[in-house]
Amino acid sequence: MQALAIMYHDVVEDGDFESSGFPGEGANIYKLRREDFVRHLDAIASATTAVGTVRQLEGRPVLLTFDDGGVSFHHPIAGLLERRGWRGHFFITTDRIGTPGFLTEAQLRDLHRRGHIVGSHSRSHPTRMAALTRADLDREWRQSLARLSEVLGEPVKVASVPGGYFSREVAESAAAAGVEALFTSEPKAAVGMRNGCRVLGRYVVKRGMSPAWSAGFSTGSPWYCWRQSALWKAKRIAKSLGGGRYLQLRQAIFERKG
Repeated sequence: MQALAIMYHDVVEDGDFESSGFPGEGANIYKLRREDFVRHLDAIASATTAVGTVRQLEGRPVLLTFDDGGVSFHHPIAGLLERRGWRGHFFITTDRIGTPGFLTEAQLRDLHRRGHIVGSHSRSHPTRMAALTRADLDREWRQSLARLSEVLGEPVKVASVPGGYFSREVAESAAAAGVEALFTSEPKAAVGMRNGCRVLGRYVVKRGMSPAWSAGFSTGSPWYCWRQSALWKAKRIAKSLGGGRYLQLRQAIFERKG
């Protein structure tokens, strides 16, 4: 089984990158201007008719996912998807619900009512999810899923891993908490299985990437998909060797740029 999942984050108006989601350049590099996001959606629409949701995994569907829980999920993202008859997968950091720049409970219920999939992005968005103890992992998933299920009035069984720090134990903890589909940051189309939970990779889009990247990801183009996979593997080695120092160096680079 395969699925072509694409990972976005926030979409902002007038270049106001601090208006939605987590603040700082480390987060802002994943945010798109509205006009650029529209071009990406147009490119996908021109490349494929296979955009769907995790509820239907027949064939090789294209799944559009959004991480963190920023207020831009409700506007403009949801409306831009709906104009094309599409629905998104919106992953929520539940500790941030109702705080500045993030979705409210009412907005989450509205997205759910409109047919979008609302899932967990953990409770607190740990910097290094895979470095947590099993007890802490269980709390992150269980508390986040419980909060969302209470808000939406039905069990939430979809989630994504924050920060790209994935491990077997992260998946096993999610599965034990009731997650049936878990999205990672590994750029691959093959859908795996861990303790009854489907594990899906994703291709990430960052600010400055041309719409051709989204189109390429949506068709499984080797030029785009394999290229990102090679870069991701190199980054994974750096993360593994650097540990916490990798994140410190990354933050220092962004601060100098700022």
